[in-house]
Amino acid sequence: MKTKNVDIITLGCSKNLVDSEQLMRQFDALGYTVRHDSQIIDSEIVVINTCGFIDVAKQESIEMILNLARKRKNGEIDKLFVMGCLSERFKSELEKEIPEVDKYFGKFNYSEIIKEIGENYRADLKNERTLLTPNHYAYIKISEGCNRSCSYCAIPIITGKHRSRSMEDIVNEVNMLVGTGIKEFQIIAQDLSYYGLDCYKKHKLSELIRRISDVRGVEWIRLHYAYPAGFPFDILQVMHERENVCKYLDIALQHISDKMLKLMKRNITKSETYNVLKTIRSEVPNINLRTTMLLGHPHETEDDVLELIDFVKDMRFERLGAFAFSNEQGTFAYKNFIDNISQKEKNRRVERIMNIQQSISQEINHSKVGNIFKTIIDRQEGDYFVGRTEFDSPEVDNEVLISAKNHKLIIGNFYNVKIFDASAFDLFGMLI
Repeated sequence: MKTKNVDIITLGCSKNLVDSEQLMRQFDALGYTVRHDSQIIDSEIVVINTCGFIDVAKQESIEMILNLARKRKNGEIDKLFVMGCLSERFKSELEKEIPEVDKYFGKFNYSEIIKEIGENYRADLKNERTLLTPNHYAYIKISEGCNRSCSYCAIPIITGKHRSRSMEDIVNEVNMLVGTGIKEFQIIAQDLSYYGLDCYKKHKLSELIRRISDVRGVEWIRLHYAYPAGFPFDILQVMHERENVCKYLDIALQHISDKMLKLMKRNITKSETYNVLKTIRSEVPNINLRTTMLLGHPHETEDDVLELIDFVKDMRFERLGAFAFSNEQGTFAYKNFIDNISQKEKNRRVERIMNIQQSISQEINHSKVGNIFKTIIDRQEGDYFVGRTEFDSPEVDNEVLISAKNHKLIIGNFYNVKIFDASAFDLFGMLI
């Protein structure tokens, strides 16, 4: 076993990935060799960055901890640390149940890992990261926490109240990353809609995105995780006017039945939801919307599901995901409702929605055949170069496949690509 080697494992969302990137930069600066999500875990130090959002994610995190705790007990690794959402939420329980872990850290004190190994944390590097994304795009986390009180959601329990980063801090980070060759920025937060209300006392998302858009070298900006209630409509003018702000918005809706929206504590009605979406579509023509739906929340009936199905068919979202209700400890639903819908039925409802969305996605993708799109190339995979249009976020959306037999493309460059075929989740293109 080599000394000064670190393995970092990231579970969960892109926000966790940013935390891992920042920790990796600290280890890099201290002269450690750092690997991320390695197939073989055998370093001197291992750090697991956990997710604690829903049951499936929690179970994945626990299984990873148990697996590496056995390695720690057997002497195959020297130090095992756990950080992130699961550790933030269940630290005392984990310490009791899996004592083989050397130390548990939460979501916001993971910098103390550096002190734990006898080194000094470099505060001057707090905004620097060792990027785990390809060399042309990066995630920018503009806030932490959430002030919403959705019945089913444990995120506010884990992250606490919303805390916006300053615009100056964010723009400085973007400038620094552009200097390293980053062209595309995924703007992420638990709730983009709330940005600025805490520290500036007013919505500031539109001003922030304008300032990022003004940075020379920023080619694409994409927005993730807006909230429909209190949506900052002034961002739509920015999206319409600025060519480097993608016509793309990830806005989590969860349901449409007035009954379910009330039970979920979403602070919005069916009519208001329609008005938000109609305004977005009218002010930003050709925008692609991504959303998520939650099925199986307590007291959801067949009528509620049918109402949601009609909504999905009516709105024809370009991107849609669905997940089953998870009865999370500490949430309003956990304290006030009985989780009386079987997992089998929850999964069946999710499948119904996703089958409908697959047909919609296929129709929308086929409508793109014959059109030309600016496309960024992410990687080469087998016989294809794999890219994305402005309507596609990494990891979760469509990919554009271009034959590598006929073209020699450069990873991270933009090309004009004509679509000649499509499936439900992929586009096939040729270089123009």
